[in-house]
Amino acid sequence: MNDRDLLSRITTNPEIMVGKPVICGTRLTVEYILGRLGHGSSIEDLLEEYPRLAVEDIRACQLFAARAMSDVSFMPISPESE
Repeated sequence: MNDRDLLSRITTNPEIMVGKPVICGTRLTVEYILGRLGHGSSIEDLLEEYPRLAVEDIRACQLFAARAMSDVSFMPISPESE
């Protein structure tokens, strides 16, 4: 699946989750999915918990985040500030 097709699985709407990027047809935010992955959930865990999701939806979240980060300048957070 190409980037455009993957990214078409992510949408924003000010009336859904206060405009945060979500997987189309759900109220699952990109932030939530990435947070779950970051805390150790596997793709299989997410697919089992949310049967309507597809692997491509999760990959779309990862690609969306990667694209978003490419347009941002940031300073790394030091461990002391957490």
